Amino acid sequence: MRTAFVPLIALAIALGASSAIAQEREQVKVAFEHALPNVEGKKIVAVTVTYPPGGKSLAHHHAASAFIYAYVLSGAIRSQVGDGPAKVYHAGEWFYEMPGSHHAISENASDKEPASLLAVFVVDSKDGPLTRPDKGP
Repeated sequence: MRTAFVPLIALAIALGASSAIAQEREQVKVAFEHALPNVEGKKIVAVTVTYPPGGKSLAHHHAASAFIYAYVLSGAIRSQVGDGPAKVYHAGEWFYEMPGSHHAISENASDKEPASLLAVFVVDSKDGPLTRPDKGP
């Protein structure tokens, strides 16, 4: 009986650890997607990104053709794009990313309050996925 119980404990610990990791990551939801009727081959995609307290995204690149406008909806977001300095943007502030930019830091600046942003992509219709995490070492 005891030996059957040990794997269940290990599974519960593993699930708890993966749940804790998932709680630190962002939640991304597509809010809107539409072809641009006056710009052949382009579309606009709006996504909401919600960070729990202390939450962050992995360093990443976006689709090569993507121009991104980001507007902070709530809380404060720490962001570093390319070789620029990391900056904190508060609700009502915005930043943008040029096509091909590297997003080294994207995270909630608070470990107590959630934060969210609206990211609007103008991207080639056939270019995807919108975000690619950096490859590990």
